[in-house]
Amino acid sequence: MSYSNQLENVSILGAAGKMGSGITLLMALEMADQALKPENKDQSFVLNAIDVSEDNLKGLLSYIENQAVKTATKKVEELRIIFGESLSEAEIAQRYAQHVLGLLKPFTSHEAAYHSTVIFEAIIENEQIKTEIFRKINLANSRKPWIFSNTSSIPIGKLNKTAALEGRILGFHFYNPPAVQKLVELITISENPKEMVEFAVTLAKRLRKVVVHSNDIAGFIGNGHFMRDALHGISEAEKLTETMPLHEAVNIVNKTSQDLLVRPMGIFQLIDYVGIDVVRFIMNVMSTHLDETTLRSDLLDTLFHAGIKGGQFSDGSQKEGFFRYEKGKPVAVYSLETADYIPIIDLSDHTDNFLGELPTALQPWKVINFSPEKQELLKTYFDQLKQLKSNGAILALNYLRKSMEIGKKLVSDGVANSHEDVNTVLMTGFFHAYGPVNQYAE
Repeated sequence: MSYSNQLENVSILGAAGKMGSGITLLMALEMADQALKPENKDQSFVLNAIDVSEDNLKGLLSYIENQAVKTATKKVEELRIIFGESLSEAEIAQRYAQHVLGLLKPFTSHEAAYHSTVIFEAIIENEQIKTEIFRKINLANSRKPWIFSNTSSIPIGKLNKTAALEGRILGFHFYNPPAVQKLVELITISENPKEMVEFAVTLAKRLRKVVVHSNDIAGFIGNGHFMRDALHGISEAEKLTETMPLHEAVNIVNKTSQDLLVRPMGIFQLIDYVGIDVVRFIMNVMSTHLDETTLRSDLLDTLFHAGIKGGQFSDGSQKEGFFRYEKGKPVAVYSLETADYIPIIDLSDHTDNFLGELPTALQPWKVINFSPEKQELLKTYFDQLKQLKSNGAILALNYLRKSMEIGKKLVSDGVANSHEDVNTVLMTGFFHAYGPVNQYAE
């Protein structure tokens, strides 16, 4: 079956969710473009957007329409040839948006996937729920569909075996948000048909994604590093509580992991972004499949049971977690002692005094990451950092070395195929300015 034939009937499970909506947009645009090709004029394309919430599906259609209009304005001359030379730019954009929406069919039942050849799954990260749905679809769908799971932690081999899919499932792990993030972690198993893997790679490239192959070990490369990196940050904060309250320690470690490690977010802000509840759940999944009892945190458990969960609202704004946010920026840090948020501005003097002297070459992540002299700036900065004996320098260098240790272990444990793959995942999927396996930690 050709690439375009394989795309004639596609379903997205969890289409209106945080990840599913982005996947739906990407597939809608790709299928719409396939349908416009002259060689495909005799083909019909259907994209089933499946979600349990009718209201969310209505919101999804509006989102897809708006994004399709924006996409059309970027290639209006190309579309003018298809839709008509005499049309205005606005008319062409609207025609294209209607063309995209014409492929999209919203459903609240997974029965809509019974005729699909390709199924993307972006539902709750729950192994039992996933496998139950996979099994039902597999039994009812005579077309032997290929299932691309967006799971970020559950081994593909386990899903394959439990749902009796005979190798017709692989991990196609988008990063959040899928429409923006360039990375796809591709997790394959030995039972996958060769043509299925080839199609997945072709599709990922058509979606303009950077593909990194990860081996089928729980957590894969991205969460394999992130979860352990997060636990290190939590451990460092807990050590500091010997001389200060936990909320002050959290603020210090967050500032260290963001500013002094030149990252776009501090580690506790990143945990909030993903969701304390989600991070805790992923750690549990990984622990179950890896028999690794150290992949848990009492602090995350405490916050979760106190109702502090992080994550985002439907409009994309950040919920309260370790921090309270205003316009996406942390402004206060949660105190377990008072069960309230302490303004960060009230802690700034103590934080700065504790961190001590900082390198003169220190610049924000955004400045360094997008500079044509990035490598030189990083080398100068870390060379200076290594010369200091301040608390901040010691804390940052210990963190840097732990991050590299985690990265190297992912390769030695067979999760990643190379240090370069680990670095690509962190630099592309997490926007780090440099990979965890680097010369700066040595």
